[in-house]
Amino acid sequence: MKDNREAAIAAAVILVGFGIVAFLLPRIMLAVGEFSTLAAGMVAAAFVALFFLIFWARARWQRRRGREED
Repeated sequence: MKDNREAAIAAAVILVGFGIVAFLLPRIMLAVGEFSTLAAGMVAAAFVALFFLIFWARARWQRRRGREED
């Protein structure tokens, strides 16, 4: 039960953090876009990729941690 609660809290923190960045992403892209439109597109692509990468890394860490406790 404790593991489920910790996982839910971690996921909530990650989602809230990404929600805040997603809210600010248009402003960030406009600021970066003043220098390079390509860079602005890369910022958006990196944001999406990072979202999935963090959850993938956390799941991998959880699996590895689960094997060590057995």
